[in-house]
Amino acid sequence: MKRNLLLLCLATTLIFSCSKDADANEENVNPIVGTWRATEFRAADPNNSTLNLGAEILANLTAEECYILTFMFNADLTVTVENAVNYVVPNATPTGLSVDCPTQKDTESSTYTYDGSVLTIVDQEGVSQSIKVTIEDNVMTVDATDLDVNNLNAAGSVIFTKA
Repeated sequence: MKRNLLLLCLATTLIFSCSKDADANEENVNPIVGTWRATEFRAADPNNSTLNLGAEILANLTAEECYILTFMFNADLTVTVENAVNYVVPNATPTGLSVDCPTQKDTESSTYTYDGSVLTIVDQEGVSQSIKVTIEDNVMTVDATDLDVNNLNAAGSVIFTKA
């Protein structure tokens, strides 16, 4: 009886420890898997007031936990993009800039590949877009000109944070 109980405990321990290792290995193999939210825009020219306005709008919305651009990368090499950039309406007020979180967003599903430095997304029409990407821990830096998203496609970087 003790022997059967010991074998059951050992088998249970092995089963649970193996599943955790498999999850950790999958994340190490493809660190892009997960949900990434645009949280910051860093303009290449910090003196450009137009670019700084976009950066300020993104910072204000992020502070309110409103994310206007989200990538959800799956292990099966599919990606869902939620984009509310086109629905952002900034309002200049006497006290400063006011931006409400958009209630509308565009959602698109695609496939992707990631080789450790270049992310390639192939849309439903078969058109591919390659983007330079750097991932360090839970921060992904994307070349904004490669991203090709209205108002976030100027010279600089878009910073994404893993949720």
